Amino acid sequence: MQNNASTPWGLGAGLRYGFLGLPLAFCALPLYVFMPNFYATQWGVSLAALGTLLLALRLFDAVLDPAIGHWVDRLAAGPFARLLAALVSAGVLLALAFAALFHPQVAAADALAWAGVSLALTYLGYSLLTVAHQSWGARLGGDAVQRSRVVVWREGLGLVGVVLASIVPALWGVTPTAIVMAVALALGLWALSGAPRPQARVGAAAPLPLHLDSRQLLAPWTDPAFVRLLVVFALNGIATAVPATLVLFFIQDRVQSLPSMQGVFLGLYFMCAALSMPLWLRVVARLALARSWLLGMVLSVLAFAGAAAVGAGDAFLYGVVCVLSGLALGSDLAVPAALLAGITARDARRHGVYFGWWNFASKLNLALAAGLTLPLLGWLGYAPGARDAHSLQALTLVYCLVPCVLKLLAAAALHYFFIQMRNGESYAT
Repeated sequence: MQNNASTPWGLGAGLRYGFLGLPLAFCALPLYVFMPNFYATQWGVSLAALGTLLLALRLFDAVLDPAIGHWVDRLAAGPFARLLAALVSAGVLLALAFAALFHPQVAAADALAWAGVSLALTYLGYSLLTVAHQSWGARLGGDAVQRSRVVVWREGLGLVGVVLASIVPALWGVTPTAIVMAVALALGLWALSGAPRPQARVGAAAPLPLHLDSRQLLAPWTDPAFVRLLVVFALNGIATAVPATLVLFFIQDRVQSLPSMQGVFLGLYFMCAALSMPLWLRVVARLALARSWLLGMVLSVLAFAGAAAVGAGDAFLYGVVCVLSGLALGSDLAVPAALLAGITARDARRHGVYFGWWNFASKLNLALAAGLTLPLLGWLGYAPGARDAHSLQALTLVYCLVPCVLKLLAAAALHYFFIQMRNGESYAT
């Protein structure tokens, strides 16, 4: 099936392409939100050990992403059946490893090792599917608004998956969570098999060679626009990953809400992000990509500055923080990948390599957030369940202030590189 990416998609085409984003996002949320809390509270693994494990595995996983991107580029240049078979294989690996992660079959003393092995396999399957899905969308092309539309279908359905992932574990537990993820993954791969495919480029360059060398993997780093965008993306991504890593601790010990409210807060946050996606498309059409993202960053800073005022029992106030930060998240999902798609359009053979490095940065963000903030909290005197004034002050400092500082740095870099500098204008429109 072919599709002209320069015209708006219908509902069917958008769902077929975007639906795979639902199970991938459904998988991702438990990995960086529920998994640390699960192993710390139910299996007694220390925060320092968890932080070190997450940092090491994320770094290893991230290093593989550019090579995965090259492999995806090779698959995309060949028969479609071969690409689909590879994606199905990755989906089976992901479903099995995810189920194993939340069903340890070992004694508590060996829980950390079990988490390491199953998490490494989960990351591998997840990376293969994510890079392939993202580069598929980038190959569809289009102007700034159309690229944003492609991203919105993928990320919007991803947010539906995140909302489900924020509710299902709290209501039903880990076993139904693994089942729902596996079923959604199968549906997403089935839908993608009939999704719009990139049209072959007339006179396109020959596909990349099978062998890997440093020039192939490092080619994106010779593109100044990509490097500038990655700097902004990394600063902004760490700022978003820090509160995501700490949100359950903040809800449990700072807000001190009932356990059932955890799903409510997370659901509210991601639902507001999902509902904001059409709004951000309108903002992009009016302000262009870079200015739209800048607006979202400012809104996020205001939200997390307000979170510092939340105290025990302030469920309504924290709900307002979730609404505002969720609206800001919509810009983080709709804009950066659309900017990247505009950059990669100049190198049609290497969409996968570009998105491999993009996912490298994304995973490094999460790794740094977990690997640095969890030990930092322990060093500052906080432990899960601690509610004395000193512990709560440390938790609030890391949860609120660190993201605000990083967001402001990202906003300054975005403004300088993609709004103020003349050579960034072609990607900001």
